[in-house]
Amino acid sequence: MKTNLTLLLLLAAAASARAQLPPEHVHDLSLPVSPEWPCVWPVGMVQHITIPRFTFGPGAFHRETIVLDEHTGTQWDAPAHFVPPPGSGLPGAGPMGLVTGEKVPAWQFVGEACVIDVTAHRDDAPGGSSFLIRPEHVKAWEKKHRPLRAGDVVLFRSDYSDTYYQPLSRGGARFVVRPLTRRAPGWPAPAPETMKYLGEKGILSAGLDSPSMGPLPDLAVATHQAGGAFGMIWIECGTNLKALPPTGSFYALLPAKHAGGSGGEARVLAITEPKLAAQLIAAARARRVTDVSVTLDKNLPVTWQGHGPGEEAQRYLSEPLNRFEKPRGPYLAYNHTFDSQVGTHVVTPAFTLPPPGFDAEKFAPEIRQLRAGFEKKHGALGHSSDTIDRLPLNRMIGAARVIDVSSLRGTTKEAAWPASPLITAQHVLDHEKAHGPIAAGEIVLFRTGYTDAKFKPLPDAPAMDECFAAPLAGKSEGWPALSPEAIALLAKRGVRCAGIDAPTAGGVQHDAALMTYWAAAKHNVLLVEFLIGLGTVPEKGAWFLFAPIKIEGIRSGHGRALVLQP
Repeated sequence: MKTNLTLLLLLAAAASARAQLPPEHVHDLSLPVSPEWPCVWPVGMVQHITIPRFTFGPGAFHRETIVLDEHTGTQWDAPAHFVPPPGSGLPGAGPMGLVTGEKVPAWQFVGEACVIDVTAHRDDAPGGSSFLIRPEHVKAWEKKHRPLRAGDVVLFRSDYSDTYYQPLSRGGARFVVRPLTRRAPGWPAPAPETMKYLGEKGILSAGLDSPSMGPLPDLAVATHQAGGAFGMIWIECGTNLKALPPTGSFYALLPAKHAGGSGGEARVLAITEPKLAAQLIAAARARRVTDVSVTLDKNLPVTWQGHGPGEEAQRYLSEPLNRFEKPRGPYLAYNHTFDSQVGTHVVTPAFTLPPPGFDAEKFAPEIRQLRAGFEKKHGALGHSSDTIDRLPLNRMIGAARVIDVSSLRGTTKEAAWPASPLITAQHVLDHEKAHGPIAAGEIVLFRTGYTDAKFKPLPDAPAMDECFAAPLAGKSEGWPALSPEAIALLAKRGVRCAGIDAPTAGGVQHDAALMTYWAAAKHNVLLVEFLIGLGTVPEKGAWFLFAPIKIEGIRSGHGRALVLQP
């Protein structure tokens, strides 16, 4: 018996080691976004704004309305950003002009990072001009390291962002404004023929740590169209490329999933743990990559609709800034207004835990009563200042464990609606009995099948959409919700992040939902909500990646969730 127990403990420890990714092996390649930083292109775009929509006192939580141009902070370009659609009659038009952000396949967002160092040429140009990265620079890297091939992600490292991305009050104009006004050198950027060379090598993903892939003063369109014609995508405004070796690290672009978008805001990361990086790179090359995020579209139910009037979060809005219009130039771009929990998103403890120093008497009496009831049963609630930009990325990356609770759907009685079936601790225990113990560091994903069944275009008024409105109004069953006890059990197992393919983890009942979020906050468990397509993910063996857009100071955040199967 003692031998068997020892063996089980060793197996559990080994599983935990495989599931957890040490923070030193996860590198954030993304810039922070706020009005204090030079995160918005200073010509023709909309400035970033964050506005509190609901806040602590009298309410129980804090959520934000965000205004954001697609090309803010660390961002990516889809082919349609600069390639006009076929039949438009515009220069450079072609079929890749139809490839907007949501149409790019998930495997194109990941791969092996190939870092080409051009730091020696960071300021090696006259004011208002860029040093041109030519095919010869790429060929020299290939001669030193290895030939580039399909599945590689070519990253041009100049340390430009690391050096010049500073708060506007401390010289941030050096990042873009001064080069545009010819008062400082521009950033190193690839010449059009370099993009053509990469495209002919099969490279479909690239990036650089500077404001734009387009060189100053007059090659931006040519460079963008040269790469876009191959269907290539790339990031701009990356950072921290110095943390990566020339080859061997796993790269992931996790962008917002805007329908019809020219690309969009993104979180970019790299993993340098050699064994895991090699496994994930192999999965990327084999295209064993699944996008489990919902698409953001104003005609889809992507926003919390509230339990009644006055509780609705900010509607998702998408408005064109430019669609290849002659007065503005040959590019496509949109501006978006949305709630911080739009679409697939992460909820942090700071969503329901106020900052230190908050006076709890400011909560409404009914909220104070609910909190008192929770604390009596589950223990004291604290405070939190862990906003999105402060979250360790390794918390949201790990071996995926899928728990199928789809049988819960259809188990509530109509007389009790609005009501959500409850995922209990017993469901977790039953899963462990059948499939083995959950390891610390695993990302537990609850598969309900709800989003796959209910995420449909909004119907014509006055009909209610099936995803949010009908269940919240008690016209249909709510989506399955996590119980506080289930969250406590996950935390006991060492789980620090869980996900669910339903709009929220809290369900449709107001008070019960608060209990769920308070439990997650108390146990410091992150909740990734509104996943989709978990039926394609095996119960074990896959890796889950999520990272929210790095907007400073917000307490929930949207992003892209990917699953790789090594």
